[in-house]
Formats: sequence, C-alpha cells, structure tokens
Amino acid sequence: MPRPRDDARDVATVITRTHREEWGRIVAGLTRRFGDLDLAEEMTAEAFATAVEHWPAHGIPPNPAGWVTTTANRRAIDRLRREARRDEKHREALRMHDPEPAAPTGAIEDDRLRLLFICCHPALSLDARVALTLRIVGGLAVAEIAHAFLVQDTTMGQRISRAKAKIKAAGIPFAIPEAQDLPARVDAVLVVLYLIFNEGYLASGPDTPAIRRDLTAEAIRLARLLHELRPDDAEVVGLLALMLLTDARSPARVSADGELVRLDEQDRGSWNRELVAEGLHLLGSREADEPSGRYRLLAEINAAHVTAPHPRDTDWGRVASLYSRLEKIDPSPLVTLNKAIALSEHDSPDLALAIVDRLTDKLDGHHAFHATRAELLRAIGRSADARAAYDRAIDLAGNTAETTHLIRRRHQLASPNGESS
Repeated sequence: MPRPRDDARDVATVITRTHREEWGRIVAGLTRRFGDLDLAEEMTAEAFATAVEHWPAHGIPPNPAGWVTTTANRRAIDRLRREARRDEKHREALRMHDPEPAAPTGAIEDDRLRLLFICCHPALSLDARVALTLRIVGGLAVAEIAHAFLVQDTTMGQRISRAKAKIKAAGIPFAIPEAQDLPARVDAVLVVLYLIFNEGYLASGPDTPAIRRDLTAEAIRLARLLHELRPDDAEVVGLLALMLLTDARSPARVSADGELVRLDEQDRGSWNRELVAEGLHLLGSREADEPSGRYRLLAEINAAHVTAPHPRDTDWGRVASLYSRLEKIDPSPLVTLNKAIALSEHDSPDLALAIVDRLTDKLDGHHAFHATRAELLRAIGRSADARAAYDRAIDLAGNTAETTHLIRRRHQLASPNGESS
C-alpha cells in the first residue's frame, strides 16, 4: 500500500527543524569529504530543496537528516562526475565506495569545529571570517547575521559573497588545520561561537522560538570541545563560563505565556544551579591577577548577577567597573549601553540617560538602545518620552517575546497602577 501523505504543515515543520538543527553538520561533513566549501553548501541547499518537493508527495522519511545528507552526497558526486574535471576531486568523490581509510582529521576531530577553524582563515578580515562562518557552520540566515553586526541585510549579504569570492579567487585552501594553525584563528572562532550562542539565547526572527536551544546547545558543545583542545587559553575558558552562566538563567527567561522576563523579574529559584556552579568553577580556575579579556570580563559580569540572591543584592558598582574595563579593550557602543544600565542602578538614571543619548547616532537602529532609553525615561518620570521610545523599540524588536514585553511595559505607563503621562 502507498504510504499516506503527511500533512503539509507537518512536512514544513520537519524541514524547518531539520534545516535549523542539521545544516551545519551536513555542510561540515560534505566539506570534509570533498574539500570544497561552495560545493558542500550548494549541494546541501539543493538537497533541502528536493525535500520540499519530495516529502509532501512521498512522506517524511524516518530519518530526515540522514535523507538530506545522503541526497546531498549523491548530488555532489553527480556534479563532480558531470564536470569530469580535477581527477583528484573525482577520486575523493568516489571515496564513499572506496575501502581506503578516510583522510586524517588533523588536530580537530569534530566536523563542525574543524569547519569553523577552516572558515576562519587569517587571509580574510575578521568580520568576513565571522560572517562567513556564521552562515556556513551556524546555518544562520543573512538577516540574523546582519542583526548581530548591526548592519543592513544587503550589506551582510554582500560581505559574505565577497568573502567566498576571495576564497575562490585567491585559491585559499580549506585544508585541515594543524595544531600550529589554531592560535591565528582562535579569536574569530570565539566570536562566532559567542554570536551563535547569543542568537540562540534571544532569536532575532519573529517566527522563531524566543530561545533557540539548538543554537545555544551547539555553541556550548563546540565551546566545550574547544576548551578540551585549548585548556590553558584564558579566553576559551572565559567564553565557556560565560555561556554556562547565561544559559543557567534560560528556564526563567520566557514566561509561560511567551513574554520575555527581565533579569530583575526572573524566578531565581528556577535557574540551573549545576550550570552556575560549573561556570563559577571555570572562573575560579584562573589566576585572579591574570589579565582579563573580553569573554572573561563578560563572564564575571554574569557571575555578579547569578551570585546575587535577590536583584537588590547585585553589586552594581562592580558590574559598572567591569563594563568600564571591557570598554577599554572592546570599545563597542553596546558595551557602553550596558555600562549605562549598570550606572543607572549604581548611581542615577539621569547620569545613565546622558550617556545613552550620546549613542544615538551609533545605535538609533537598534531596539535595545530605544528600550533602554524608555526604561531610563520612565525612571525619571518622563512618561510621554518613554512611550515614544517604547514605540520605537517595538518597531525594531525582531522577537515576539521581546515585543510582547515592551508592549506590556508601554501599556503600564497609561494603566491605573502605572505611571501617568
């Protein structure tokens, strides 16, 4: 008997989930097998396109990821055979039918971690390396990457295309990195893992879950592998600690009705204490007088939050001081924005607002800037201005959970129990 057709919505859901969770793994596996990043990405995309056409008529396969992987591999082999060029590649394409053992994996055994290091080739600019790797390894959409970099979608698309073109034009090999190659690439790898985790901890798309646990879990998994590979690298330790301390709060991050919950409103009893303990242990494993890099400082900021029994117990002076130190080594407007939030708690919202307003030219298109301004304006009693800032933040917010939270905060301004205009 023919298999009953699956509901179109079920098919779409499975394809979306498989793409989100397996894209990086499939591309990494094909890149290892064929040594060609463009081929790996293109054949993976074609395999997913084939699934869109095939599964509604023939049913969802028992192993969707395996089906896509097999289809992508077969299409890659067919492509190389048709082109009948580069005999060495042709032989590599036939390797799946060859009893010879696979090629060595070099210093890194995990496919996705290896591809991450391969994409972070020092011949590319740091921004290009990070953007390309987020697209290829993380499977993030161009819009998601653009959001992380605070640039337009078209700008980011062009940046990724130029990076791939430079790789091809310069003949940059996607060779398996050896141990001596890793130090020159690790900074970009850390940036990529940090951005993948951040996208998962508060996804930017309106039609995605507020927290994409596939991304946060994968970023943590890769960070653990990187820590095993480089256990004495202080910034690797700092990044893993940062992820664990942040992820520990995820059970309280979103309310039962899908609204983002602010840190000071979270149920601290629901935080994952095992992750907190592991993150704090990692921080304690480093020398106290050791120079702190970006991720160590961010981890220490998070430690200040998770070790406070109640929001009022937070050492805001220390948090502000840590952001000041971070500002010196990473002079980002978002770092300054977060320092202003800490100063509003430690000193006054008026002081913080003066700092935030000086960031207008740099952050006017970012929702967090306007949300922060709204809260500061609210705190000093300028309700009408706060409402306008909330409106702007709502327009720019990409995630439904965050939009819902901002709408509630704005509504409180006009509610009987809230502030008056």
